[in-house]
Amino acid sequence: MVIKNTSQNEKDRKIFILLKDLNSLETYVNDIFIFSPLPLCFVSPLGVILESNPAFVKISNFSFDEIIGKAVEKLFRGKEIEKLIEDTRKQGFVEGREMKFSPKGKAEIPAHVFTRTRKDEKGEKVGYFLALFDLTKIKKTEREAREALMNMLEDVEEARRKSEEEKNKTLAIITNFTDGILVFDKQNKLLLINSQAEDFFKIERKAVMGKSVSELSKAAILRSLVELYKKGTKGISRRELEIREGLILQITIVPVVIEKERSATLVILHDITREKLIEKMKTEFVSLAAHQLRTPLSAIKWTTRMVLDEELGKINKEQREFLEDSYDSNERMIALVNNLLNIARIEEGRYIYKSTLADMKKIVKDVVDSYKEEAKARGLKVEFKKPEKKLPQVMLDLEKMQIAIDNFVRNAIRYTLRNGKVTVSLKCDKEKIEFFVKDTGIGIPKDQQGRIFSKFFRAANVMRMETQGAGLGMFITRNIIEAHGGKIWFESELGKGTTFYFTIPIKKKAKRS
Repeated sequence: MVIKNTSQNEKDRKIFILLKDLNSLETYVNDIFIFSPLPLCFVSPLGVILESNPAFVKISNFSFDEIIGKAVEKLFRGKEIEKLIEDTRKQGFVEGREMKFSPKGKAEIPAHVFTRTRKDEKGEKVGYFLALFDLTKIKKTEREAREALMNMLEDVEEARRKSEEEKNKTLAIITNFTDGILVFDKQNKLLLINSQAEDFFKIERKAVMGKSVSELSKAAILRSLVELYKKGTKGISRRELEIREGLILQITIVPVVIEKERSATLVILHDITREKLIEKMKTEFVSLAAHQLRTPLSAIKWTTRMVLDEELGKINKEQREFLEDSYDSNERMIALVNNLLNIARIEEGRYIYKSTLADMKKIVKDVVDSYKEEAKARGLKVEFKKPEKKLPQVMLDLEKMQIAIDNFVRNAIRYTLRNGKVTVSLKCDKEKIEFFVKDTGIGIPKDQQGRIFSKFFRAANVMRMETQGAGLGMFITRNIIEAHGGKIWFESELGKGTTFYFTIPIKKKAKRS
């Protein structure tokens, strides 16, 4: 009997503990239901709300007393809730169906709705749980994102449209441009050619588009252009090219640089045939006129000289003064005619044609010595700094080199004020001979220095000091030096003087141009 009572007590104790745990579990579940941030309610089989957590009460905008016993159909659209209840009965649950929830006195709320059937201990359906997830903020974000995306797409479309318009305008301009246009990409393949370029070369666009310069060079008509292109892709370059008889083009090659990298190369073909013809006619006219003037001027010179030397009889002081003025004026005319003839020869490309082995030191010394009397009369000191070592003989057009050096020395003397100094120097290395003439003269205005080697140019301060002169000396001098394969440049500061330099390569063979 004692054992039996003990066993019964143990069973009672376990049942008590189990009931206590079940009660705790029920309390725990009820706490979760109450404190859940997700709106939850329990709906009877007849569609009446029997239980609701605070979150559901809040979202519905009803009071707790108002929501309990309320038909769930009143909170949703009729067809939507009917379909939800039907699917819940068939499937036992519905997960995340988007529906419109209607709070009291407020606008509808977009929500995801979740349902699950509730059964009793016998397995009978006693209703279903219903939970909401408010989609208002998500929908707002989606709407804003959609609007932003639409705005972005509209901006992109507008930009694309404008880009297309600009592209069409650019293509129209290029197509109708009077100059020929070719565009090569960074791999040197032809991207674009306009109608004028096709006409210049008598080629069709489809035959050359997309081809590399090496492929284009196979066409004889394009070979010279390709050679110029290969030399000119590093910087802007401009060359003249005779394509065929009666067609001369000025070829301008312009690298298109984006962020310090060449992305394309533009080649502009400008027809200068007419300009070259006019230039040739002008040169021929100048040459003809100069030649025709030389004979009478020479006759005047020698006749005047004979009278001044009294070979035709005695002349008085007044007559001599008039004749000497006439002689000097005639000499200036002869110098001008000679300069015009020199320019004509330069433009015809036949200026240097009598190259011989010559001694630069002797040429410079002879020129400097010829100006000693004039320098003395002007109160100037002229110094020739002879080279430290013997200079090699080089191939020169002796007459033209004398003209160049004479121009340098004469300008230095004539544009240096009294008590000034002119220094002439020569030196050499293994490859070249360098000459310079330095003066303490009036200098060249900085804004005019870029035109010093131009035809018919004289600086403003020079014209005030020396009214005579045609502005041809430095143009001729530059061409003489460059025709010998040399380089010419200068340094100058207004009021402090100028130094002109040139170098010529040491060559043993004649260079003709």
